[in-house]
Amino acid sequence: MKNILYPIKFTPILKDKIWGGQKLKTLLNKTSDLPNIGESWEISDVEGDTSVVANGALKGQTLKQIQETYKEDLIGLQNYRVFGNKFPLLIKFIDAKQDLSIQLHPNDELAAKRHNSFGKTEMWYVMQADEGSNLIVGFNQKMDAETYLSHLENKTLTEILNFDKVKVGDTYFIEVGRVHAIGAGVVVAEIQQTSDITYRVYDWDRVDDEGNERELHNDLAIDAIDFEMEDNFRVSYEKAKNQSNKMVSCPYFTTSYLDVDSTLKKENNHDSFLIYMCVEGEAQITTDSGTETIKKGETILLPAAVKNYEITSENAKLLEVYV
Repeated sequence: MKNILYPIKFTPILKDKIWGGQKLKTLLNKTSDLPNIGESWEISDVEGDTSVVANGALKGQTLKQIQETYKEDLIGLQNYRVFGNKFPLLIKFIDAKQDLSIQLHPNDELAAKRHNSFGKTEMWYVMQADEGSNLIVGFNQKMDAETYLSHLENKTLTEILNFDKVKVGDTYFIEVGRVHAIGAGVVVAEIQQTSDITYRVYDWDRVDDEGNERELHNDLAIDAIDFEMEDNFRVSYEKAKNQSNKMVSCPYFTTSYLDVDSTLKKENNHDSFLIYMCVEGEAQITTDSGTETIKKGETILLPAAVKNYEITSENAKLLEVYV
């Protein structure tokens, strides 16, 4: 059974969003007629949005089907013991033409109790940023519930939020309970737990085409905000060529940065699948079953049973992810 597994690509699931734009088409070559493409779900096992294989012998099968078939050969033995037939990560590219809502995500305990879901720890890698664009992460001062609620009620929430100007390569680790938003003009690669649970606390008073405001979740959010968090969300990392440079390592995922301009012989020593997101250039990934090309804006899943492989490129920047 192992030898059928190969580097797997999936058909992107594109999401129309009130704040979305066209950069996922123009920069990342996604194909869609949607007017405001906000997100491309690259690998997803979210209920109702399960990825479908786009290449090779498994083409047309869903991620859920192949996980049920290949189990630990697909995701690793320990991962299979923990997650069973639920794929643990949701992988996205996001284009914010307008500011996203101010939001946060619940932890595992709250998400399980309220939504029968995982929590939503995530990270962002900035792929493109217009001049002067921002990410909103955390508060710009020590914060408590009383002060926060006062600003929320008076519509002065932005006065207490931390705005960071960003450039390509900037990386942020967004833990559960941290207030955040992607600002207008930014394209990010996002790696997160498999969860679609978001608590929206402020949406800039905007309305949709029919004049309706989007739902806010302030009653749920107040219990989920962690007011004690340190300002440790900016990720510093090495950028040494032709090796994996660790960026983020947490209980839910480990992500490294690869700047490849030769051929790397790689061995998967992790009891896990590997995911590669191409954030610049293109690369070839070669295994015993053949070679797959991955271009900017594409994502590939390397099953856990594939232990030895090569990455070849003249100009690729990749994010490498495992659990």
